[in-house]
Amino acid sequence: MAGALAFTAFFEGWIKKKQSLLEKLLPLLSNDQESNEELCKELVAEVFAHYQEYYQEKSRAVNEDVFLMLSPPWMNSFERTLLWISEFKPSMVFPLIKNSLKECLTSDQVEKIEEIKAQTKREEKEVEQAMATVQESIAAPPIFELMRRFGRLVDGEISELDEAMEKFKENMKMVVENADALRGSTVRKLMGILSPFQTAKFLAASAQFVVQARMWGSERDAQRSAAAGMHN
Repeated sequence: MAGALAFTAFFEGWIKKKQSLLEKLLPLLSNDQESNEELCKELVAEVFAHYQEYYQEKSRAVNEDVFLMLSPPWMNSFERTLLWISEFKPSMVFPLIKNSLKECLTSDQVEKIEEIKAQTKREEKEVEQAMATVQESIAAPPIFELMRRFGRLVDGEISELDEAMEKFKENMKMVVENADALRGSTVRKLMGILSPFQTAKFLAASAQFVVQARMWGSERDAQRSAAAGMHN
């Protein structure tokens, strides 16, 4: 519970900071001309420092309780529908790029983005297969047999179950870390082919999507809660 409260407080503050960053980035969304390159570089650096803060905090939280990060109570019901192994699916960035950059991309950039997209989707499948393997292990010996008799275990078997669950947790942490690594590598590859202006514009669209998903989802949850209260 303490871990959930701590990360919830961090996440709320992090989202507020994202909203202030979005205000700086928003003018780029309505601009199809290359803006001041130095300004774009500064904005990109600021956004990445913001994300680095998040992933550092998330890494600590995953080490403390990976199961909590896979079903985060600080997200609204709509945000949770978008989850892919604790966060957004890496390939979600491609429609964001397409919609935010539109005519800004050269044919060479489009080709390279498609190559990154294909590679990302292949690696997503590998991570998904790893997750499936870890999940299936819970229904196989020795965990299944020990859990089936839970409450009637002797001391040695309790230790065996604890060890098996610890291994399950470590394997789950590895999957989450691999998913986070893929999210990061996908964005870094894209940054390698985008100009500072294009990168800043893409990050603006990404921040806008995250903020609006949170606002809309929270409003819908509040409406449902109010409606449920009226019927009780």
